[in-house]
Amino acid sequence: MSKRKLIESRKSARFFLIQALYQWQIAQNSLSEISANLADNPKFSEANSEYFHEALQGITQKRTELNQLLNPFLDRDIENVDPIERSILWLGAYELENQPDIPYKSVINEAVELAKQFGAEGSHRYINGVLDKLAKTIPSRQAENVK
Repeated sequence: MSKRKLIESRKSARFFLIQALYQWQIAQNSLSEISANLADNPKFSEANSEYFHEALQGITQKRTELNQLLNPFLDRDIENVDPIERSILWLGAYELENQPDIPYKSVINEAVELAKQFGAEGSHRYINGVLDKLAKTIPSRQAENVK
């Protein structure tokens, strides 16, 4: 797979991940049920399904750890953050921590774009600020000159 195709398929996977994480929080459906429902969407074929499933499992399993990473940079308890913004923050934190092949600027940019698409007006600024501060604290990101 070309680098461009990989980037586009991950972008599509993130689009579906935010929907899956939102459903998981609100409807509390099982991950397999959520995944099956989203897979019925014709556009899901454009998504990197392996990345989607890996990230969905990782985020839901590491939710407590992700909350602890994010907590110092939030202005309120994570449970009081809107479920869409919380989903985007989880995804960004997960990628910053577990996907060193994705540059931190790309992680933050993708999260900001998702916030503009799904979040409340102005939420992209909040997402940007939190993830930017978080990136500076992750040891594996230090080599990227996170400033």
